[in-house]
Parts: sequence; C-alpha cells; structure tokens
Amino acid sequence: MKSVLRIAAVLWCFLLCSVVRSGSSDGIGKMRDTDEEISLLESQLMVTSSPQLLMVPLTLIQEAGPKGAVCLDGTLPGYHLHRGSGSGANRWLIQLEGGGWCNTRRNCIFRKTTRRGSSNYMEKVLAFTGILSNKANENPDFYNWNRVKLRYCDGASFTGDSQDESSKLYYRGHRIWKEAMKELLSIGMQQAEQALLSGCSAGGLASILHCDQFKELFPATTKVKCLSDAGMFMDAVDVSGGHSLRNMFQGVVTIHNLKTELSSACTNHLDPTSCFFPQNLVSGIKTPMFLLNAAYDAWQVQESLAPPSADLTGSWKACKLDHSHCNSSQIQFFQNFRTQMVDAVKSFSASTHNGVFINSCFAHCQSERQDTWHAPDSPTLYGKTVAESVGDWYFDRTTVKAIDCPYPCDKTCHDLVFK
Repeated sequence: MKSVLRIAAVLWCFLLCSVVRSGSSDGIGKMRDTDEEISLLESQLMVTSSPQLLMVPLTLIQEAGPKGAVCLDGTLPGYHLHRGSGSGANRWLIQLEGGGWCNTRRNCIFRKTTRRGSSNYMEKVLAFTGILSNKANENPDFYNWNRVKLRYCDGASFTGDSQDESSKLYYRGHRIWKEAMKELLSIGMQQAEQALLSGCSAGGLASILHCDQFKELFPATTKVKCLSDAGMFMDAVDVSGGHSLRNMFQGVVTIHNLKTELSSACTNHLDPTSCFFPQNLVSGIKTPMFLLNAAYDAWQVQESLAPPSADLTGSWKACKLDHSHCNSSQIQFFQNFRTQMVDAVKSFSASTHNGVFINSCFAHCQSERQDTWHAPDSPTLYGKTVAESVGDWYFDRTTVKAIDCPYPCDKTCHDLVFK
C-alpha cells in the first residue's frame, strides 16, 4: 500500500505543479484548488487494480438552475447516489466533497475551468470506497444505507450567496446546499430514520458549518449526527511566523461575501475570518458530531504550516514531503501544532454526545480511502479502525474519545510521502 501512496503522491505533486503554472501566481490560494487531488488519484489507481469497485453515475440537479443554485461558472450542481437496501433502506449518509477554496477573483476564474467549479468537468462516474462502499466487510455500519456524494463546485465549502457580474462568477454555495437537500428530501431522505452528514477536508469544514442546519431538515424522531474528516483547520502560525491559512481564509470570506452567513454566535465576538475556522465553531454545535483528524494533517503541513510562500529558502521542503527527513526542531514544530489541535477540541470532546479520533499520522482524509477507513492493515486507535470507531459512536455502542500519543508512537499509520 505504501508504494501505491507514493505513486499517488508523485502524480498529485505533478498535477499540483501543473495547476500552479497554468493558473495565477497567487501562491497559497492557487494551491488550494487541488486540495483533493491525492484522494482522487488514489481512487483512480485503485480502480485500475480493483474492477469490483462500485461505480456510481453523476446526477445533475435540474431544479437548481431556476433557483440560481449553480457552480462558479453557472452550470448545474450534481451528486452521486447509491440506493440503500434492507435495514438501510431508510437510512441516509451524505458525503460533502472537498477540494480546497478559491480566495481571489483570479483563482476563482481559473477554478471554474475545473471540476471544482463546473459540472462540465466533473467525472460522470465515481468509485464509492471507504465510508461509501457497498460491501459489509469494507464498511460494516453504513454499507447498505442510501449513500450520497454531493459534488463541490462553489469554492467556499458550500457557503456564499453572491455573484461577480464582470467575471461571470457565481458564489452560490449556500443555494447549492439548500437545493441539494431539497432534492434528496424529495426522493426519499424525508423518510430517513437515521442520517449522517459527513465530509472530507473542505467538505469536512462544510459538515461543521452545516451540521445544525442538516439536523433541522428532519423530525425530532430522526437520529441525526455529523462527521468531519480532516476538516479541523487550525489558525496556526506558519514556519515564517506568519498566518498563511488565515490570509487564505480572509480572502475566501471576502470574495464570497460570507460575513452574514457565518455563525452569529461566533461573529458577535470574533471577526468573520475567525468564524470560518472550526476551532471557533465546534463547541457551539448542538447536533452530535465526530471529529476525525490526523494530528499532523498532511495538507496543513504542506499548505498552511510550510507553504512555499513561508519557506523562501526551501529549508522545509524535504521535511514536508517526507517527515522522515525532518530534523528535531522541525518535528518539535509539528508537535506544537498537534498540541494546538488537541487543546482546540478539549471543550468539544467534553460533551458526551461528541466523538473524537485524532491519530498521530501524517495523513489527510481517512474516511473516503478504503485503506484508512476499514481494511486488514488500517490505522487503529485502542484496537479499533476509523470505521469501527465512527460506528461505535454513531450507534451509541460506546463513547469514543480517542486521541493518540505524539509521533512516533503510532505504528499503524498510513503516512503520505510526497516525491
């Protein structure tokens, strides 16, 4: 599996560099456009070696057009749905796709020429793996549920409701969210006995932002919970002493005009950019939520902690591509980041309704990939895989407050190595 991850990382880095060259020189903002390339490339690699994978077609939301609930370029949004059966016929799992953000007009214009901003470029079929798998041995608790992958094409984690006439850009993430939920309710989700909103990366942030709204779609008798995978983006200091991710998020909040859409409970005492950071939101969420995150999130290491803009001498390049090349002071920098993340979830995890799985790995998005969700050699904490831990929490089999000891104690990690 490690060789597969290395191959995927090579392809991801090649594609990432191609995107940067072909787009603007906006630096960190441009890098965000390919946030999920590694996950998708791994899926493509698995497709070539596993012809038994479930391939699910894209459905465009026809009713979204008249409501202005459109992608950045004005095309219709879409989703992939595989119907549930048996005991899962009236259970629904919604997976919000990730894929970074656009934080300037220039890179939003570029983004609308990709699948992250236009359904014209979206894959017509997607492989359902991990939490979306239809095999009981791969996805023991959710394999026979109605499972939906909602595609991401607005650039702001399914938030925003404005437009830029001069550039023909539609910032309509919130409308897409509403119309997608409306359609899913109309085709059976309204009868859901149990429901789970999940998301990875930018989609993990979206699941945090929309968790309580999701709960409000259902009657009180429906069991509703939320899962955020790799969505715990930290307002951390980068290797130059700056705030690369805060600068990025400030651009997202500004260009998508999110000020009025963010939690008023947060904006009443913090600035809007701070209220796009999960650490300032999760404790205020009323609906039960599970936070799944790598303590040394590979994306945050690459693009928030040590982006090229903060590492002008290149002294962090080898370390961030492969943590085995880090010196002791660099590892300590990552340990400080882990401490910030653990501290940020203390209040959240104190609630008996919430769950936490933070493993000390250099990974990103562990619920969508089969090898990290539930497989014979998957990462584990306290002897349980991510899938088992999420299932235990969702079905109230046991409380899950799993926080790993610091690197390098965990030998079950599937660390990402970039070449």
